[in-house]
Amino acid sequence: MSTTVNPSLVEFRSLSFGYGEQTVLDDVSLRIPRGKVTALIGPMGGGKTTTLRMMGGQSRAWSGQMLFDGQDLGPMDQQQLFAVRRSMGMLFQFGALFADISVFENVAFPLREHTDLSEALIRDIVLMKLNAVGLRNARDLMPSEVSGGMAKRIGIARAIALDPELVMYDEPFSGLDPISLHVAARLIRQLNDSMGLTSIFASHELTQTLEIADHVIILDQGKLAFQGTVDEVRASTDPLVFQYVNERPDGPVRFHYPAVPIEEDFGVASTA
Repeated sequence: MSTTVNPSLVEFRSLSFGYGEQTVLDDVSLRIPRGKVTALIGPMGGGKTTTLRMMGGQSRAWSGQMLFDGQDLGPMDQQQLFAVRRSMGMLFQFGALFADISVFENVAFPLREHTDLSEALIRDIVLMKLNAVGLRNARDLMPSEVSGGMAKRIGIARAIALDPELVMYDEPFSGLDPISLHVAARLIRQLNDSMGLTSIFASHELTQTLEIADHVIILDQGKLAFQGTVDEVRASTDPLVFQYVNERPDGPVRFHYPAVPIEEDFGVASTA
């Protein structure tokens, strides 16, 4: 008997969330297609990092649902949530490596924490993951001895250590030189396809982002501004989407912070 597979691994249904009294995500409905690379973009402060936190179950929705493979994370207890998280990997914005242990031990950490594998098997898995990101020979280095680009790749190796279904990347291209940025982008694409992953990454770098993505989500001020393919986002005539994708300095996202007319501040009579 065949089993129907949900084409969306992650889905938000009318989800709202914020901090204190400030709403960050306002009635957002979106989907992350299974097996695809999804880019999460938009103006700063739009809710991208918070969206990743919701997907990882780090925060609970005020209202609405956050579904992972059809399961609502909202009602789950801690044990259930931890079980679901084993199917997720996360690359934090600056790598977030443990500074006092080696590269090898950083990648081994989730395996030691969440499995009962033998040391011999852990060694083989760690070396395979490091080899996948081109850093097998960096195993004995300390985080202080690697570059920013290498730290990002080590973070990716750690994120895929448990062979997750979903890998989330928070600003994987920030602080990288052009070569390292290209390597990181190509790595996200290659790992997604070779390992059969579903990937989502938040980014402000558009060239590489649109080159490797299959699906694009744009958030603005906590609202869903766009969702669709790369071709659809490039062809969009929506003013905000057009401004953002074409990197225009002015548009719905204003260069000037809202203010009284300039004549009032400088005491000059308007000639209009």
